[in-house]
Amino acid sequence: MIVIDAKNLILGRFATFAAKQALLGNDVRIINAEKAIISGKRATLLKDFRQNRQRGTPAKGPFIPKMPDRYVRRVVRGMLPYKQAKGTEAFKRVLCYKGVPEEFKEVKSVELPQCKASKLNTLKVVTVADALKFN
Repeated sequence: MIVIDAKNLILGRFATFAAKQALLGNDVRIINAEKAIISGKRATLLKDFRQNRQRGTPAKGPFIPKMPDRYVRRVVRGMLPYKQAKGTEAFKRVLCYKGVPEEFKEVKSVELPQCKASKLNTLKVVTVADALKFN
C-alpha cells in the first residue's frame, strides 16, 4: 500500500503518480487531500471552479464533488481509463481522506520531491479546500 501525504503537493503531479501506481496494481491512499495545491491566480481559479459547478443540469451532470477528498479522487479518475475494466479496477484501489485517519498516523508516507509546491515558479496557489469553499 502506498500512502501519499498531499500537504503542499501539486494536485495534478501527484495525481498522475497515484494513477500510475493504481494501474500497476498498488493500493493508493491519499491523506490530507484538502491541503493539495492548485497553481494559478486565485480569482481565475475560483471563477473556473464556479463555472464548472454551474455547468449542466442537476439531473444529467456533470457531477463535480464539493468535498475536497472526493474532488481529488475525481482528479485521479480523470487520469485513468475508467471506462475500461482495468481503469475501473485501478480506480477502486484509490482512496482519499480529509486529514489523517487513525490507521495512517504511524504509516510513513511516500516522498514525492517532483510534486512539491516549491518546484513552482509562482507563488500564486490555492488549496483544494479554498477552491471548493466558494462554490
